[in-house]
Amino acid sequence: MTISNPHDRFFRESFSHQETARDFLQHYLPPAVRDHLDLSSLEISKDSFIDSKLQEHFSDLLYKVALRQGGETYIYVLFEHKSYPDPLIAFQLLRYMVRIWEQALKQQEKLLPVLPVVMYHGQAKWQVNLNFVGLFDLPEALQPFVPDYEYWLCDLSQYSDIDIKAGVERVVILQVGLLLLKYIWQDDVRDRLKGMVDLLRELGQQETGLEYIRTVLRYVSAATDKITAAELEEIVIEAFTEGEALMPTIAEQWIEQGRIEGLEKGREEGLEEGREEGREAALMLLRRFLKYHFGLPLDHFDQQLATLDLAALTQLSDVAFEVDTLAEFEATLAELQAKLEDTNRNRET
Repeated sequence: MTISNPHDRFFRESFSHQETARDFLQHYLPPAVRDHLDLSSLEISKDSFIDSKLQEHFSDLLYKVALRQGGETYIYVLFEHKSYPDPLIAFQLLRYMVRIWEQALKQQEKLLPVLPVVMYHGQAKWQVNLNFVGLFDLPEALQPFVPDYEYWLCDLSQYSDIDIKAGVERVVILQVGLLLLKYIWQDDVRDRLKGMVDLLRELGQQETGLEYIRTVLRYVSAATDKITAAELEEIVIEAFTEGEALMPTIAEQWIEQGRIEGLEKGREEGLEEGREEGREAALMLLRRFLKYHFGLPLDHFDQQLATLDLAALTQLSDVAFEVDTLAEFEATLAELQAKLEDTNRNRET
């Protein structure tokens, strides 16, 4: 499933690790609920139960876990990425739960209970009712005739940094993930990230740590405008001896953002100013990516790139992500220059 929202994507990439999901449930579920679950049996479900219309609302993470008394239960972990509480979250979750049960019936399997877990990290206070019946304005006598359930809410604003760090002392991926989700909206996210240098350094020493650090960099690059590429680079260099090896991840995300923003500005009433601003952003980011990917000086291709428009720079950015050698990139650049020359000759004639 493709998730375009950076917050949803970061949550999914973080919690798709069974260890991260297990540690989260171990440390954050209410003890009375957690004690009924054998978390050592936790396994992710590979099936998707949502359609394209719901993909923007759900990160589509479903886990199966055995009950200590016997049997199994599904645990659904949802990330609501809006900066404000969603009053219909209980309805959206119920639609997903029904799809799970419908799938079980089709496969002639036993219906299993679903425990919905919602993680919230928006700026506004969560004041949405935690149960489904709260969506209806009914006299108490009529409430028994409305289906009801309750989801469990993890509101990160209710946890201090100390609570998060102490609660998951040995789980660095979970610490980093929760702290980033908590502070991604804040104006001081740069300072918060700098304060996590020791955590990032420890994470980099783990077996899968560097890959998750790339996930972190992509998330920060895409989800906030409160930190620049240069500032993010500075933090990475401080955290890792080989920090420059991670720079292409930052450059890639910034180039993609520049490509999208440039195209949107260029479409606005065909304004030349918008097109030129987008082109300059795409050019700057492409130069930085080429520097870190191939070790080239920033101005190495300036003469060849100077005559290319936004569309050509966008195409080159895509190529730069895909090729393994500088020669492949140079071949595409030569093709684009040749096309440009042909176009100019045709105009002259």
